[in-house]
This record gives sequence, C-alpha cells and structure tokens, in this order.
Amino acid sequence: MNSKNWKRIKNSQLDKNLFIKRAKIIRAIREFFWNTGFLEVETPEVVALPGQEPYLDVFETELHDDRGKKIPAALVTSPEYAMKKILAAGYQKIFQLTKAFRNNESLGGIHNPEFTILEWYRQSADYLDIMKDTEALIKFIIKKLGLPTMIAYQGTEIDLSGRWHRLTVTQAMKNYAGVSNLSDGGIRRAAKKKGYRVENDEPYDSIFFRLFLNEVEDKLPKNLPIFIYDYPAELAALAKRKNDNPELAERFELYIGGLEIANAFSELLDAKEQERRFLKEQELRKQSGRKIYPIDEELLAALSEIKNPCGGIALGIDRLVMLLTNQKDINNVLFFPAKELFHH
Repeated sequence: MNSKNWKRIKNSQLDKNLFIKRAKIIRAIREFFWNTGFLEVETPEVVALPGQEPYLDVFETELHDDRGKKIPAALVTSPEYAMKKILAAGYQKIFQLTKAFRNNESLGGIHNPEFTILEWYRQSADYLDIMKDTEALIKFIIKKLGLPTMIAYQGTEIDLSGRWHRLTVTQAMKNYAGVSNLSDGGIRRAAKKKGYRVENDEPYDSIFFRLFLNEVEDKLPKNLPIFIYDYPAELAALAKRKNDNPELAERFELYIGGLEIANAFSELLDAKEQERRFLKEQELRKQSGRKIYPIDEELLAALSEIKNPCGGIALGIDRLVMLLTNQKDINNVLFFPAKELFHH
C-alpha cells in the first residue's frame, strides 16, 4: 500500500464526516430502489468484450486459466451491456452500484480512472420516466440525510425543490452558442465561424462536443438542476430515435451546479440498427487510432428478446457525493484516489 495515502487517511487529512455521509448516500440509494420494486443485480467487472464507445479508452488485461492459457480481457467502462442481458431474461426493474474503469482520464477534478457508478433500467418506460426516477431519487436522498432542499455548491445556492428544469439540446445550442442548425454542415460552419480548427475528415460528434463543452456547458444555469435532452441521433449510439423526429434521439444528461451527474436513454432495442451503430463506432475508433473490439453478439441477440420499451441511466456516485458535500475535487471524496495510489 502507498504509505503516503494511508497516512493521508490516518492523519485525518480527509473529513471523516464526509465519508460517513457518502456511506449514508449509498445506503439511501439502495433503500430507494428496494422501496420502489427494483432488484439489485451484480455483473462482471472483468469482461471479454468491452464497450464500443469511440472516445473511451479501455483498461486491458489478461485472464490466465489453470492450464496457463491467456485470454484477452478488459475492465468494464459501464455495466450496461450485461444489465440489458438481464432485462432480456425477463427482469422488469433492476439497479446496480458498481465500479467502472476508463483509461486516459485526468487524475482529479471530476475524473478518476476507477469510479463508482449507479445504473438502473426498467421495462415499459422511456427517458422521461427515467427523468422522474432521477429527480425522485435525489430528493429522497436529500430527505433521508436531513439536508435542506436549498444546497450550496462551490458558492452557488441550488434549489432542488419543485420540478427540475428541462432544456432541449437544440434550445441550449441556440440560446448559449447561437447555433440553430445542428446538421453536420451546420455544426462545421458554426465551429469554423467561431474560430475552431475543423479538419475535413473530423467526425461530427468531435466537432459538436467541442462547441457544446466550450460554448454551452459552462453557461448552463448552476442554481437549479437541469435536464438537457433530445440529442442529435449521431450522439446517442445506444438510444432510440424519436418517433416524431428521427434526427434526434431520446437521450438526456443531468447537470446540477455545473456538474454532469447522469446520462440516460430510451434504450435502442432494434438489434440490426444497434449493429449498424456499433460498426460506425468501430470506424470512429479506427479513425482516432484506438483499438477495435469485436461486437458483443450476445447483446444483439438479447436486445431482440426485450419486447417492452425500456429506459436506463448511468449516474456518477462520486460526483453526486461531491455535490452533496460541496467538494470541488473528486479526490476529496475517495479514500484511495488514483492520484495518490499512482503518485508521479
């Protein structure tokens, strides 16, 4: 063990009350889901086939069997694939608190390469239902811990009472970036006009998120929770397209106090469409020089078995703890952050 990190804990450089509160938050999460009829599940953290996300880097490893055979393996970037397979087996409402891993992340701020994630999925639901779940969950935690509905985070008072604000991506881009046309050509023209360097072969999502992160995200109101929803379909590879506007996908992200807390979808259940999107993501990984992993054929088969609409979400527990304990740096809410374990 890194003795420096152990002394950091022993010498009370970390706030013990903060970690007691963290434990109570996690206990309240479990209570909320058990009270509302969800089943807690467990899925592997070491898998044969990691996700296809174009801009996530995987922790690769090897499984050695008792005969010395070496089998490629990876740490999960999310438990999503496995949880959807459980849905396909007939389970209606499931949740999980687990670890996820993403390489090439910053060591601090709002990132740690190993982090705690909460995911839940339910059948006969869509992303609007998951919005309601998310709001109810966090309000339940606040009440359970005896916290005020008006919390302070990094100098901003945030009102968690009442119905949370909702803003479409189209509205957000128009209001804060002055960009109305979210097509490939529209985004490219807008980025160039604002002085960003845009390569001819640069993927749409890369340009879009450069605009969104630099022109929109920091301007979102910090004094209230806000759901940003209805993303361009190209930015939601696992989400269902909107029936009334197939150019958009039923995806939302939740921001509170400037922190991105959660990412959710109405789940795409069309296996053929999902395969096409995975192939596109493989091409994007290839363009960015990242390793290409085989498609999880078992997941595609499982999607075909889910007959009801589904909604699902990933919520960052460490960031939620940061919010509710007024901490700017994720390292302050972890006993063993990577920055201390791998000191360099």
